[in-house]
Amino acid sequence: MKILVRNGRVVDPARNFDEIADVAIAAGRVIGVGTVPAGFAPNRTLDAGGCIVAPGLVDLAVRLREPGHEHEGMLESEMAAAVAGGVTSVVCPPDTDPVLDEPGLVDMLKFRAEKLHQARVFPLGALTRGLAGEVLTEMAELTESGCVGFSQAEVPLQNTQVLQRALQYASTYGYTVWLRPQEYHLGKGVAASGPLATRLGLSGIPVAAETIALQVILELVRVTGARVHLCRISSAAGVALVRAAKAEGLPVTCDVSINSLHLTDVDIGYFDSRMRLSPPLRQQRDRDALREALADGTIDALVSDHTPVDEDAKTLPFAEAEPGATGLELLLGLALKWGQEEGVGLVRALSVLTHEPARVLGASLGTLQASAGQLVDGGVADVCIFDLRESWTVTPEGLRSQGRNTPFAGHELPGRVRCTIVGGTVAYENWARAGAV
Repeated sequence: MKILVRNGRVVDPARNFDEIADVAIAAGRVIGVGTVPAGFAPNRTLDAGGCIVAPGLVDLAVRLREPGHEHEGMLESEMAAAVAGGVTSVVCPPDTDPVLDEPGLVDMLKFRAEKLHQARVFPLGALTRGLAGEVLTEMAELTESGCVGFSQAEVPLQNTQVLQRALQYASTYGYTVWLRPQEYHLGKGVAASGPLATRLGLSGIPVAAETIALQVILELVRVTGARVHLCRISSAAGVALVRAAKAEGLPVTCDVSINSLHLTDVDIGYFDSRMRLSPPLRQQRDRDALREALADGTIDALVSDHTPVDEDAKTLPFAEAEPGATGLELLLGLALKWGQEEGVGLVRALSVLTHEPARVLGASLGTLQASAGQLVDGGVADVCIFDLRESWTVTPEGLRSQGRNTPFAGHELPGRVRCTIVGGTVAYENWARAGAV
């Protein structure tokens, strides 16, 4: 399939490229940006006039719910949600049922995803068998099956010696360990510690739950030299520790969730279970620090933290409700909203969704590493075309994800996705404009 995308404003943050240009695609690759090769005869021409043509989005935190939790999300529905949101690559944690701790399970997930011909799926393998925190998995075999790193997902690793051995092994073979910093005993609450949690009578999770775990992880990184990606930093104190670690030259990267970037504990209101999230929503000073850190590069990437939750699991008292929210289709709009509110510009807002998360994955992407998150000649043709002039209102019934719970219901977001191209194939398109007959 040969595709010509005409007249769009091409924005490629990796090259700081921002021009009105045509993009030529053939055999799954970009073969021209700005200059269309002589004799190029497209099978299809897409008029992107007035739209932004950007690299496909890379989301580093997406729960697909399959296998084991199909009642909350089928692979088909979540992949459809991804491409509807302009997301062409997703990283999924290993906390499925069964846990992704054996090569066969990883092979099955990748095979199912590839058959759908939608977004690319990059699994994280379990760091320990069954995520039990006792015995390390066969990391080499899981890597051969396609795992891009190793994680405990939301399960804190209580045994520091096991964590040290995992980091030593990962460092030896160049693997990346993905960890969400949360101390096991302090992290058992349901809301961020503070006046609101006290007033509502909710058990609190102090900032120390994050910073203590961060201190342990960073000290072990110093000792082992392992490369660690810190998942979903949620506090100002956590940001300060990451900033210091990067200044020291430690091999760490980190991300933040769209939830923590835009919401605070005040949004819980009167026990709104849609705000039951992990990590918990913290105070405004934390949100402000996260927004600033994402702008200045201390935080590398913005993630949807997509976690489809069954309706029955949310219609419970706040403390009993299952944490999580759908986010794949909201990622672009919330990034653009942050960019507008903080005045960081379109290039930076797209960078934290494209080039920067691809850089976090790095060599784990294999043959895609040279071009993921970019629009360059010879690079993989993953493209997101969206209309920045049109805003849309989030409605649960309008989401393609099987999980319709979102804390952003009713919010108006900028940027409507018009077309998503994955590997040179149109995976999603919606060219209808609001108000059009």
